[in-house]
Amino acid sequence: MSLGKTWKGELSNKRKNGSEYVEYASISPIRNNLGVVTHYVAIKADVTANKKAEAHTIHLAFYDQLTDLPNRQLLLDRLQQALVLSARNQKYGALLFIDLDHFKSLNDTLGHDAGDKLLQQVAIRLLNCVRESDTVARIGGDEFVIMLEELSQDALESGAFAELIGKKILDAFQEKFEIGKNSCQSTPSIGIALFSGDRKDTIDDVMKQADLAMYDAKAAGRNSLRFFDTKMQTAAILRSKIESDLRLALDQNLFRLYYQPQFNKEGRIIGAEALLRMQHPERGLIAPGEFIAVAEETGLILPIGTWVLETACAQLAMWSTNRKTARLTLGVNVSARQFRDHNFVEQVLSIIHKVGANSYLLKLEPTESVLLENVEETIERMSILRIGGVHFSLDDFGTGYSSLAYLKKLPLDQLKIDQSFVREVPEDPHACSIVRAIITLAKSLELDIIAEGVETESQRQFLLENGCELYQGYLFSRPIPIEQFNELIENLQNQNT
Repeated sequence: MSLGKTWKGELSNKRKNGSEYVEYASISPIRNNLGVVTHYVAIKADVTANKKAEAHTIHLAFYDQLTDLPNRQLLLDRLQQALVLSARNQKYGALLFIDLDHFKSLNDTLGHDAGDKLLQQVAIRLLNCVRESDTVARIGGDEFVIMLEELSQDALESGAFAELIGKKILDAFQEKFEIGKNSCQSTPSIGIALFSGDRKDTIDDVMKQADLAMYDAKAAGRNSLRFFDTKMQTAAILRSKIESDLRLALDQNLFRLYYQPQFNKEGRIIGAEALLRMQHPERGLIAPGEFIAVAEETGLILPIGTWVLETACAQLAMWSTNRKTARLTLGVNVSARQFRDHNFVEQVLSIIHKVGANSYLLKLEPTESVLLENVEETIERMSILRIGGVHFSLDDFGTGYSSLAYLKKLPLDQLKIDQSFVREVPEDPHACSIVRAIITLAKSLELDIIAEGVETESQRQFLLENGCELYQGYLFSRPIPIEQFNELIENLQNQNT
């Protein structure tokens, strides 16, 4: 304070009982007639409550209320500072993006209060896995981020340390969480991205890289960690392009159905499987292997699946008007997301009724993995459709992990032997044994059996000798447009008359 001038400011003080408080003081000089300062007058106010309220407001702005960890805003501020420091000292940092596996299921099962308690315990375990100088933040929902600073000037050493922390987190989550009277297991998927201010990384770059790596960890089976690399970025760009193409295809009606004939042992066509294609304006005809996974991830499989069902059922209705095609069955693949949609059963029955298709000739083809999740609900949905006349063929049988106890309860009509087994017969004895076992199982359950991917006469002969009398595959026909399919029907029937 300059002598002879008024001073205003905050001071830390103590009360007589020893407790500390903050006071705001205004200290002004008092002068005599000659203008000389003779003494000072201080006006003081206790502002402790105001300071606490201010600190609380700041805390709310930068910290997560549930876990008291830094929130997204504070994390981004610290990451920006870390990038500047990294450029100056040439040391790498690392960002670990952590997402809890199946957190929604726990919330739905035990309730949101239990979910909140789990998140609080997760925060404690994460803090115990890092150094005091590291940042552990909760950026929303069940997503946490750890920022490691000043690791090493060597990328490999920095990556090794980040991996060590990631594995430490995975180990910490092996112990169950105790939530009231319940104990539960929660595992993390961890994405790791190294950053360096010298590489001109931006905040958005590093966050996106760690996020992509986390999704790669989930795709690898969860409860694991993955590092970001340029391949992930390329894959992300490709997924975005495919999503745009799918939306364009829906808007401009660029999807097509191809039909692969199914034959009996006499060589007669008894039906077909409807297979989806996309007629890309630049790349031409695209097979579903390139876009189905993205359709599932984005939820676009639902409108696409609706289009497939409507188109297939309309084709069944058209076939019914021709004596030569009136008894043909048509198989339609059903995706996991589609089958679990709460409107699926109503949608199928509504489409059948709307287009006037014969439901007894429609054959839905879900895979094992679709049917064996939420088995009781699955059985209920299938049973309702079965009452409505719809048949079911279990696709890709033998590639999943079927429970025979549940399999016998499902209202199935047919098992389809996966082409991965068919292509190995009769040369591979193991494949032969598996195919024989599937045929025996189907017969014991009184189900039809059909083999897909039949490409050689020796494969067909082996299947026939072992009791499989229905086939589809390139030996007979590739998937073809409906015009060619109808021509094939006409030609084969002319040959047999």
